Amino acid sequence: MLFPTFTFAVFFVIVLCVGWLIHSKPVLWKLFMVGASYVFYAWWNPSFVLLLVASTLVNTICGRIIAAPPNTSHGPSAQATNPSQALRKTVLFLAIAYNLGVLGFFKYHDFFISSIEDGLNQLGWSVNLPLLRVVLPVGISFFTFQALSYVIDVYRGKISACDLLDFAVYLAFFPQLVAGPIVRASEFLPQLSQRLNPLNIDITRAGILIASGLFKKVVISSYLADALVDDVFGFPERFSGLEILLAIYGYSIQIYADFSGYTDIAIGVAMLLGFRFPENFNQPYRATSIQDFWRRWHITLSSWLRDFLYIPLGGNRGGKFKRDRNLFLTMLLGGLWHGAAWPFVVWGAYQGGGLLVERRFAELRGSRQTRRTERRATSQTFQAPSQNPLAPSQNLQARPQNPPMRLTTLLKWLATFHFICVGWLFFRSETLDDAADMFRQLFTSFLTPDPKLNSVFVGVIVCALLMQMLSRPALARLQTNISRLPVWIMALGFGAWVLVIEQFGPEGVAPFIYFQF
Repeated sequence: MLFPTFTFAVFFVIVLCVGWLIHSKPVLWKLFMVGASYVFYAWWNPSFVLLLVASTLVNTICGRIIAAPPNTSHGPSAQATNPSQALRKTVLFLAIAYNLGVLGFFKYHDFFISSIEDGLNQLGWSVNLPLLRVVLPVGISFFTFQALSYVIDVYRGKISACDLLDFAVYLAFFPQLVAGPIVRASEFLPQLSQRLNPLNIDITRAGILIASGLFKKVVISSYLADALVDDVFGFPERFSGLEILLAIYGYSIQIYADFSGYTDIAIGVAMLLGFRFPENFNQPYRATSIQDFWRRWHITLSSWLRDFLYIPLGGNRGGKFKRDRNLFLTMLLGGLWHGAAWPFVVWGAYQGGGLLVERRFAELRGSRQTRRTERRATSQTFQAPSQNPLAPSQNLQARPQNPPMRLTTLLKWLATFHFICVGWLFFRSETLDDAADMFRQLFTSFLTPDPKLNSVFVGVIVCALLMQMLSRPALARLQTNISRLPVWIMALGFGAWVLVIEQFGPEGVAPFIYFQF
């Protein structure tokens, strides 16, 4: 069931009304929400609801066992002979193995089998391994990561184990079920235990999020895909280098508009149901470094990889080599998480390599700055004092009052943006050969005339980038001003906005890009 459809609108109105009518009866509300979420998920393929039910049962049982207090006996061999702690570790391992095993089978079975077959064929061994043609369940990566965060946090003692019904609501809650954001149990379960109050809902904020999300997906993302992006990535040999460059820019905006559009709608829908989700995007294309970009893009995934992969691997401990190894492996596995294909692996390695190079330059710049400061301090130690202690030094007088930081920031932004755009080329290409064809065409036929270029396509890209540069206080002030309007005016405005989206959007709605992950 897609968000920007009449079917979902009817579904959500029913869920919203019934949910608030029974919100004073927590058990009944939870049962209703689980049922509604299963209907939402079953709309695509009813059989995979069983997978969601199985994940709910397994992780609930494991969480209850893991949460059992360990044996507190003391002695020199207490750690080795503690059966309770050993049981908790064993069950945690089984829970992680189950979740990763299910994810691996559905998402990576055919990829690994075909990769092994290709490798053996290249060695001269003619083999034909069976492929199961496994259908990938929508959202399996997202609800698997949520289940993993739950059992791990229970084991760490960060949260308490919950009962079956609460966990079922958490894992299946339909706003974020199929494409995130990745909501952790520590963020969701406390809200579930609180009494829902419709007076606490920020309707204005929710409405703005839903309206902006719909516009991003239905108008911006769809237009860019139809106007140039899909054709160029599908048949790069037919287009000039300039078209390919614009298509890369276009896809960079398309994937942001598509994914952040889904996230905006999900957060807004959840807000109307009484829940607050974590922020998932923070103007990522205004980043001035790769690290800054990953603090702004898909924030819930970045923080999940940090807390449940990078830190367990060792994090910053063990010296620079191990730190860099852990960072690179985290980004490599993050790329593989996005899809079972070599372009995603290369994309992850590309991002990891970029972060390592950036970190090395930062360290060199820091060491140079330290040496420069030490030399300056040494030279100043032996300088004669000024005749007037209150007079500014000549160095300060010669220094410009407004140093040219804006140019430096612009150059950093340009370098970061183009680094990310090159990465999206790998991300969007179906095979590495397709990516190679794009690069070849980009650099060998750049000046070929292009009749398909139009000012609207370029204008959409420019406007989307300019919107990324708006200050957050300005956006907050805009929301405050809208919230002061009478309710009937806001309702009319929302209806008019939907009509605009309907007018400029294409016929039919393509699935969100991140549904495939």
